Amino acid sequence: MRLGLYWNSLLMMLKQRIAGVDEAGRGPLAGPVVAAACVLGPGFSPTGLTDSKKLSATQRDRLFDEIIAGCEAFAIAEATVAEIDSVNILHASMLAMRRAVLSLPTLPDVALIDGNRCPSLPVLAQAIVKGDLTEPAISAASVLAKVYRDRVMGYIDEVHPEYNFSKHKGYPTAAHISALAQHGVCSWHRRSFGPVTRVISGGS
Repeated sequence: MRLGLYWNSLLMMLKQRIAGVDEAGRGPLAGPVVAAACVLGPGFSPTGLTDSKKLSATQRDRLFDEIIAGCEAFAIAEATVAEIDSVNILHASMLAMRRAVLSLPTLPDVALIDGNRCPSLPVLAQAIVKGDLTEPAISAASVLAKVYRDRVMGYIDEVHPEYNFSKHKGYPTAAHISALAQHGVCSWHRRSFGPVTRVISGGS
């Protein structure tokens, strides 16, 4: 369900329990897509909180720890590479966000979703374009999702150091494309994504 701006403002005035929701990892050629849901709670406002893409890795790591320690509730969830290849990245992102919200200890009254569409949820939901810049709860979720996914890619790098996942996080950089051409694909690559599909089929 979606909320109009009027009802969103009304819920905030009534101090309803609001969760921010965001994802990380739509664009990479490898690794899961990760989503986070975060309920900041009254009076909690981490210093320097904004869209995770505008923060340095050091800033994100600091905020990650601060958010987890101080927020009312949070949950982090994934959609796997196999799910991405099966249902496409958009639907996999929606699936990860749904899982994150449903994994919260208590369902929120409303979920604010970064972007222009909402996953299917049993609570009121509103999509907010560039919400990671304007809604603190979404900003917090963006930090949690980004840091968690970066750490996952670091773990994958330990198993497959030939791709240097810890540096590019699976994104289609020149170095990653070169490694794909040299080493082929691994189990963490998204086979439905063009550059990976071309390697599998022997194309360039």
